Amino acid sequence: MSLLALAQLGRGVVPPDTPVLRADDEGVLRGRAVFETLRVYDGRPFELHPHLDRLAASAERLRLPAPPETELMSLAHDALAAADEPDCVLRFLWTPSTGLALVSALPESLEAERARGVRLRTTVWPTGALAGAKSTSYAANMLAQSEAHEHDADDALFVSADGIVLEAPTANVWFREDRTLRTPSLELPVLAGVTRGVLMTLAADLGFGVEEGRYPLERLVQADEVFLSSSVREVMPACAVDARPVAPGPAAVELQRALRGYTGAR
Repeated sequence: MSLLALAQLGRGVVPPDTPVLRADDEGVLRGRAVFETLRVYDGRPFELHPHLDRLAASAERLRLPAPPETELMSLAHDALAAADEPDCVLRFLWTPSTGLALVSALPESLEAERARGVRLRTTVWPTGALAGAKSTSYAANMLAQSEAHEHDADDALFVSADGIVLEAPTANVWFREDRTLRTPSLELPVLAGVTRGVLMTLAADLGFGVEEGRYPLERLVQADEVFLSSSVREVMPACAVDARPVAPGPAAVELQRALRGYTGAR
């Protein structure tokens, strides 16, 4: 994603190529930092308060100072005004030394991927103490995505050592059995996705049952449809898991339409 605008606490909007992180910032040296990424529709950040609440919860997990919500909201407003792009991606970064708001262009491949579905490759995931927190210690997640690409897949699908479905590196996972949608429980080491929470409400409004639980990989592979959810990718259908085809289904289409209606986007 190309950076359109950048703002820093205490400095305001600065040119996107401005150095803003010190070499001795623990966010750089040790990955001791947290972040949030959300989509912006017609200049309106998607579920801004829930994302900032999660940023604060992640900061508490890492024993970082509490992020100043009011100041970050103002910083985001300034960065979005400078970007002058109504539909984009907003990211917050909070380190022991600074706070940033970054505005980037949406990935160009999103709608093409949604039309064909994404191919997933399973990866056994050794969860750690920061599971469920949005820390910048994401190297292992990015490695899993890179390995998926090397095996002709679009994304990774994390499963536990005993074969229980968890999540994708940057998305929550869903599957449908008849009119019931199932997604891994938050009691598992998975992120409490903001979009995931919105979709649970929208799914009920559409007449789907929604269940959270512990699900073996084989059950997901045999489901009627599989899809991912995240703020930037919204509802993203899967077309294969470990090269095993997954048929597209109506739930992802209906939820994507409902999500766009919820955001007021066309």
